[in-house]
This record gives sequence, C-alpha cells and structure tokens, in this order.
Amino acid sequence: MKAHTKQTQALMTPESALIALQEGNKRFVTSKMLKRDLNSQVAETASGQYPFATVLHCIDSRVSAELIFDQGIGDLFSIRIAGNFVNEDILGSMEFACKLAGTKVLVVLGHTACGAVKGACDHVRLGNLTALINKIEPAVEAVSSPKDEALRTSKNIDFVNEVAQKNVEMTLNAIRKHSQVLKELEDDGALKIIGGMYDIGSGVVDFY
Repeated sequence: MKAHTKQTQALMTPESALIALQEGNKRFVTSKMLKRDLNSQVAETASGQYPFATVLHCIDSRVSAELIFDQGIGDLFSIRIAGNFVNEDILGSMEFACKLAGTKVLVVLGHTACGAVKGACDHVRLGNLTALINKIEPAVEAVSSPKDEALRTSKNIDFVNEVAQKNVEMTLNAIRKHSQVLKELEDDGALKIIGGMYDIGSGVVDFY
C-alpha cells in the first residue's frame, strides 16, 4: 500500500472516504489488514501529507483510529482527547485538516465503556480532570432515563454507553455551531461530518 498523494486525495469524495473507513474497519474486525511497508510510507510522506479523513477520538489505549480503520502513515489526521469533545483549539485543528489539508470526512468517534464518560456520570472531581469532566457532563444531563439517581452512575454500563453516544451527537452539533468553516464545507458537499461508536468488545465501528 502506497501513501496517499495529492492526486489520490483529490480523487476521493466524502462518500468514498467514508467507505474507505468502513472497509478498513471490516478488515480490522476480520483480521484481514492490508500489508504496508510503513518505513516506505515514511519516505513517501516526507515531502508532504495528503490524508483523506480526520478522526476525533478518545485517548483510550484500546481505541486507535489508525488501527481500527486499518490505515497507514499519512492517511488520517488523528485528534485525541479524553471524552472526544471539542474546544477552540480542536476546532482549529479540524479546520486546518479539512479546509487547508483537504480531508473529505470528519468523524467524531465515541466508544463503549468510556472512562471519561464514566467519570462524568459519577461527577468526578480531581485536579485538572474536573474541567474536562465538566465538558462531558451536559451529555449526562441530556440522557433523561433512568430517573433513579442510583442507576445514573458508571456502574450502569447501558447508561454509560447511552451517554457516550449522546456526547458524540452533542459534539457534532458543537462542530456545526462553532465552526463556520466546517459547516460551510459540509453545506457545499466538500466534507462529510459524521459520528460513530466503537465497540471495545467486538472492534466494530457503527456510524450514525
């Protein structure tokens, strides 16, 4: 597998870029990953990079976009932060990746059993982690059931996973609301903005 070039990136559409991620995840799940000479890809990308996708995902060690989508060096812009939310700096990174560097799909990827989401469900307070948890807690409040507070904690994995999905949805809304650049790219058909959930048990990514 060769690294993407300016020409191969230009040939991709938002739809084909998403299909490439979907097919890569299928290869990952079925242990049919493509053979890549990563050292050759290092050389091929030394003079420039032409990724086709940008993925915002969690720092969780089990969730590496390059691996779960079976991609190589120069294929993805990978943005990682616990809880996969956005702030001004992350939005700026996305605008660089999509507007200036030309990626065709922007994925907000949550995952099951997310530790950051569990922390938000439990309203954890610890040093600088507190400010991060505060950014995810609106997703907890947005999930209306169960009503019983005893069931709205990290011990209820179904609740945790529902909050994680809601957090992805709210992050997608925040991107469109706070980045005119990305919203215009989407409206013009030059960019697909989409959410997904990664199952840490099966390795499968379900796109919304």
